[in-house]
Amino acid sequence: MADVTSEKGDERREAVQALESSFSELMTVFRRFVSEAAERVSPGMLPATFKVLSVVSRFGPLTLSALAERLAADKGFLSRAITELEDLGLVTRTPDPNDRRSRLIAVTEVGHARLADARAPHESRLFDAIADWTIDDIRHLSALLHALAVGEVPVRE
Repeated sequence: MADVTSEKGDERREAVQALESSFSELMTVFRRFVSEAAERVSPGMLPATFKVLSVVSRFGPLTLSALAERLAADKGFLSRAITELEDLGLVTRTPDPNDRRSRLIAVTEVGHARLADARAPHESRLFDAIADWTIDDIRHLSALLHALAVGEVPVRE
């Protein structure tokens, strides 16, 4: 019985190592995409600043505190990134109507346009990569990734 348990442990370890390797490949590709997109938005823009712009675009308007929480990032860095984005005309800061001490950060029309242009070269990459997958496989992968991200056991259907 101990050999069976050991074999299962070895199989699990090998499977987890293969998963780590696959994530490493995926993250390398993703980092390259973000770097290229940041450069297209504004030459010299750091990928982290591009990520800030993307998150505000997707979830904004946001306060600095809400943005820091969403990105699990330092408010000092975020403040500098927002200032850079504001100087480029990509975001605005306006008083928060619910708390006049806070300011809401929102992406401008120019910011949305630059993001769209920056993402355009890679826009169909994922769609093309899974073009021959079944919709059920796509949904299953999405569910598995979500479960992994939040630390849950995936629901089996």
